[in-house]
Amino acid sequence: MGEIKKYTIGALVSNKSGVLTRISGLFTRRGYNIESISACTTEDPELSRMTIILNGDEYMLYQMIKQMDKLEDVKKIGCANELECVYRDLALIKVSAAPELRRNIVEVTEIYKAKVVDLSPDTMIIEITGDPVKLDAFIKVIEPFGILEMQRTGVTVLARGTHTLKDRDCYGDHIK
Repeated sequence: MGEIKKYTIGALVSNKSGVLTRISGLFTRRGYNIESISACTTEDPELSRMTIILNGDEYMLYQMIKQMDKLEDVKKIGCANELECVYRDLALIKVSAAPELRRNIVEVTEIYKAKVVDLSPDTMIIEITGDPVKLDAFIKVIEPFGILEMQRTGVTVLARGTHTLKDRDCYGDHIK
């Protein structure tokens, strides 16, 4: 088994029901865990874009790309090169916010360029967007205040410059 690391698989797929189920089923049947998955429509109403974060080695990556490519609904697929792409994740985090601690929480959110989007007598909901590593760091800093609930969107990624997933040029050495 090779070195375990995170890989980002990008895919353009048919925008119809059941596609997400079929793709996630491929991972399930092989016992591979999806760390993050996001799917949404694109500029083309016929296509959805999926971004899947896979923890594994290169063999797992190649197997999943190969298996996904066999599906009729997968139109384009590749592995993103993290140096040539912009990665973003969004999190909503509800924290305990006693009145005497609110100023401290706001100071932390300002440092991370997060924002308070809801305030109740005992809680705050904070929104933060950025690179997944930034979100992970923010969560560690905010944890001592008491995270009551949290939701993350999953990673989304786009290639820098003029490259697109349709070109597949931006997907580095891991193209099928």
